Amino acid sequence: MADESTASASSRLVVLAGPTAVGKGTVAAVIRDDHPEVWISVSVTTRAARPGEVDGVHYHFVSDEEFDAMIAHDELLEWAVVHKAARYGTPRRPVEQALAAGRPALLEIDLQGARQVKVNMPEALFVFLTPPSWDELVRRLVGRGTEDERERERRLETARVELAAESEFDITIVNREVHAAATELVALMKAPLRA
Repeated sequence: MADESTASASSRLVVLAGPTAVGKGTVAAVIRDDHPEVWISVSVTTRAARPGEVDGVHYHFVSDEEFDAMIAHDELLEWAVVHKAARYGTPRRPVEQALAAGRPALLEIDLQGARQVKVNMPEALFVFLTPPSWDELVRRLVGRGTEDERERERRLETARVELAAESEFDITIVNREVHAAATELVALMKAPLRA
């Protein structure tokens, strides 16, 4: 346990959460491309892949049975049902290995998952990504064209609840422009750890 208290800034775990369509995945993709020193967790999900998504890069796409087995074997740091539909989770072992190797680590997850990580790893830095406005969030969700009208309405209902949780986080980043948000997040990841 002494190693945790003397961990270098490079082994900081940062949890990024925020409402649907705020751009969490896009910010994480910019960091993946521009900052190879940052380890980014790849979540597991029971939902189907969207066009252009690659298994093992964007998500690990698994069956309900595979997800159940991961829960049963305590292989997930957190998991949740998202948008009243698919399940998502963070594999525990890769997170622990990245931190043990001294790498800055990023979890890009939903609000429910962030709350579970806060219980399991309260020493992490919790960052809330928010849109510049509600209208911009709606524009982004509609503009990406990946959900039908019913799914958009369900996600917007979820987003209203998620936005109300901002005060639960250590820091808020407003995603006005994705590269600026990514730069701000990486700077937080590399900042000296608080005592």
